[in-house]
Amino acid sequence: MSAPVWITATPPVPDGELHVGHLAGPYVAADVLRRYLSADGRPVRLTSGIDQHHTAVERCALLQGRKADEVADGYAETIAVDWERAGVEFDDLLIPSRQTGYRGQVQDLLARLHADGTVVARSRLLPYCGPCDRWLHSALVTGGCPYCGTATTGGGCPQCARPNDCGDLLDPVCALCGTAAVLRQCRRLYLPLEAHRDRLLEFWRTTAMPPRLAVLCEQLARDGLVELAVSHPADRGIEVTVDGFEDQRIDSRFELAAGHVLTAQRLAPETAPLQFFGFDHAHHQVAVLPALLLSLGLPAPAGYQVNEFARFQGRKMSTSARHAVWALDALTEAGSDALRRQVLAERPVGRATDFSLDDLDGARVFLEDTWNPWLAGLFAAVREECAGLVPEEQPDGTGWPVLHDRLCATVAELRTAYEAETFDPRRAVALLDEVVRMATDFQLVNAHERERSSGRAPYRAALAAQLAVARALAAWAWPVMPEGAARLARALGGRPGAPVRSDALQAPRPGTRLAPPSGPVFGF
Repeated sequence: MSAPVWITATPPVPDGELHVGHLAGPYVAADVLRRYLSADGRPVRLTSGIDQHHTAVERCALLQGRKADEVADGYAETIAVDWERAGVEFDDLLIPSRQTGYRGQVQDLLARLHADGTVVARSRLLPYCGPCDRWLHSALVTGGCPYCGTATTGGGCPQCARPNDCGDLLDPVCALCGTAAVLRQCRRLYLPLEAHRDRLLEFWRTTAMPPRLAVLCEQLARDGLVELAVSHPADRGIEVTVDGFEDQRIDSRFELAAGHVLTAQRLAPETAPLQFFGFDHAHHQVAVLPALLLSLGLPAPAGYQVNEFARFQGRKMSTSARHAVWALDALTEAGSDALRRQVLAERPVGRATDFSLDDLDGARVFLEDTWNPWLAGLFAAVREECAGLVPEEQPDGTGWPVLHDRLCATVAELRTAYEAETFDPRRAVALLDEVVRMATDFQLVNAHERERSSGRAPYRAALAAQLAVARALAAWAWPVMPEGAARLARALGGRPGAPVRSDALQAPRPGTRLAPPSGPVFGF
């Protein structure tokens, strides 16, 4: 058996609930690819985790007067429920607090990299807040990006994706109390990326990536690769075991890279991963992670699926700012089929997209007005004409040969939209809608066959043809809307998750008793 396709999705920070922007970005899309490949019989693994030690968790806890671990554990549970309700299924989730030996493995990796000179000590300016008596780094400090001027937190800019060292932020301010920070010398551990220039340049040259990502790589190479801080003076996180830095904690960016290394060694040591992430994580994905992987002799990423921001009411959705449409609310309001369909149809690739509750309701209504009426009419007709059993006649009817050929052409294009190299879930949604439109037209045209004096066999053949389309739709829609597709597959006497192939275009075995759901097939 061939090596599995390894898909990763950026671990979320548990400083709040999952919002629709997260689902519109890496998670639903990565799940679509996993479902397609798995149904196709190809081994695949989708992995992610929870970024429990990110300083945004500490900031949230301090602002709310709670314990940081309580915040991290509580929101991690909420995120897991949101994923489950959205139909996003992982094969492996790295949750630091639950991973046996994880803390020591991350510490050992950092110590080993320090011992061989990959990680070095440096003294640099770091913001400090006097009133809070706290060093400020990552989410604990805000200021202007030193490259583009956009308001950002320490570590990296969400707009241009360029990294910062916190001390180089424009007008740094404490994110906890709003006091202007002062800069003090602080000795920390760093990963000098310039030492990996040759490896990175070759990797960037040979790896397919979206143009915006390629432009970022060119900017990084032109301006000089930064030295990335991998430790900070802090109270929370994984303790540094390198001599002289025991009072510091490992930076969450390094921890994410280390977690990827540990997962690679445990699950897929020979497999180059396909990365799903938002552009704000681009520097980590194209520079930090490849440098670390290549230096350790592990495969660098094989490809990238990058999304931009999803906006709500004209502003980027943000967990920390509590400006978002929360996943749980959207799922409760519209269900997973409608939500997945909407975030895929408006996936923010190449540009930011605006999400609205009206659009989500429109997706729900669209299923209610198009997909479900055709299926409800088909099941009702089979019940009335054939006592709920699949007819003995072979699929046929006016326009069936043409429809059959068009559907076979459609599934070929659908497979292209689902494949990793040509992945385009927005196109997949449009193609599935076209399948339903063609089937509805066929249904309406052939409904008059039951009134002909020559007999009802042609009418029953047309019903068999529609059942063939329904069976195919159950397979073809499984990656996009697994909840409704599973209902449809079971209603037709089959199992969910059949391959997206033209041979799915066959009616169930004659005499099979249909078991349509009491409510809608797709959505609710």
